[in-house]
Amino acid sequence: MDHTDSNLRTWRQQSRHGVILADNQAIFRTGAARVLAGELDLEVVVQCPDLPCLKEAIATFPASIVLFPTSMGTDLNQLFDTVERAQSKPVIIVDHGQELDEDIALRSAGIIHRSISGRQLADCLRSVAAGERSVHRAVVRSMPSPDRTGDRVLQRLTPKEMQIVALVGEGCKNKEIASRLGTKEQVIKNYLRTIYDKTGVSDRLELALFTLHHRALAEAAEQVRAQFARTA
Repeated sequence: MDHTDSNLRTWRQQSRHGVILADNQAIFRTGAARVLAGELDLEVVVQCPDLPCLKEAIATFPASIVLFPTSMGTDLNQLFDTVERAQSKPVIIVDHGQELDEDIALRSAGIIHRSISGRQLADCLRSVAAGERSVHRAVVRSMPSPDRTGDRVLQRLTPKEMQIVALVGEGCKNKEIASRLGTKEQVIKNYLRTIYDKTGVSDRLELALFTLHHRALAEAAEQVRAQFARTA
């Protein structure tokens, strides 16, 4: 990261609330940044794909809202110490099937599920900026018929298509997906066109966000990733 003192002074003078957006899932990070770009009172000051970048950002942009997943660090209490020393506010992203330790939950200014909607994400960060604590639990259940939608799409996808969906959600490009599945890049492109038709999305970012926002698909993707991990 290359940030000048001038940029830092300009950022501090703004009335918008600075958000440090950290996530090792590129698709979610990109989607969240796109959502927050439309909010007049919230600004993503930096995006971080890993823990070293996040620690540097916390030191560079104090008094921010720091959004990061449980998978970002092996010692979350130590990471919370770093955030609090910078007088920033931690908001943690919880993945499907995960539960927070009680001490981590109590230290969080905000807790969101990875399948949170864009509007709920902005509202959560806005509440945290105002000094309130915002906890969204089981967000998927509050969405209109998410399980029926996810189940219906899941039934239409073949096992191979579900593998591709899971890898797209990890941020993999077509060439990498083809390599991992032992096929050609053009074959993956053909599969993606079919997947887009079945899910009603137009590109890989929409596909990844659609998967995150429907519990049945998100859980199926997690199972596929776990299978990949066992065979790696």
